Formats: sequence, C-alpha cells, structure tokens
Amino acid sequence: MKFTSLGTAASAIALLATALTGTVATAGTAAAATQPDCSSALTNVKPKATVNLRSQPKTSSTALGTWGKGQKGGICFGGSKPVTGGSYTACGKTSNKWYFGGPNSTSVEGWVPATCLPI
Repeated sequence: MKFTSLGTAASAIALLATALTGTVATAGTAAAATQPDCSSALTNVKPKATVNLRSQPKTSSTALGTWGKGQKGGICFGGSKPVTGGSYTACGKTSNKWYFGGPNSTSVEGWVPATCLPI
C-alpha cells in the first residue's frame, strides 16, 4: 500500500493502533503517564509526611501505595527539576510540582508531591 501524504500515513497508523488495542492515545494522556528518566536518582530522601504514590502526577489518579514519613527512599532526578502536574495542597504548601520515586522497602514507585520532600 502506498500513501500519498504523511498525514494519510499517520491517520492509518493511528486507526490500526486503535483497532489492535481498542483504545485511543492522545498527547495529553501519553505525556501524563510517562515515567521520567531515572538514570539519575537522589537517594536517602525522607518525606516530611506520609504521602500517596500516584500513577500520574495529579491527586485524582490511582494511589499505588504509600511512602511513610521519615522512611528512606529515592526519587528520579533527571534534570533535577520536578514535573508540572495537577495542583494540590500537601505538607502545608500548595503547588503543582511532582517527583517520581518511592520508599526503599518496597518495589512500589509513583508520583509524589514535591512539597513533601526535603529538596
């Protein structure tokens, strides 16, 4: 099959992907669910309070587990900047900045409110 334009090819690929998976991906959902580059990590981080580990950087996303106050863990630190996500109030501050990480004692990782981490 020969496509006459790049737009036609992209549309055909999107339709094929939808047919195979039964879902439609959008730029907004794909970006929000992407795990950051964890090749650089900050270790021995201890949250100021117990926090939920979220599947996406927003409070309405699924809680995957918890990270206890004062419990050692690590966060991805690629670029040393947090990710902008949904707004929240946690640990006495309002923000929309999130880090990806979790406690050392479990294999569960997720998005954590930046205001609860001593960074």
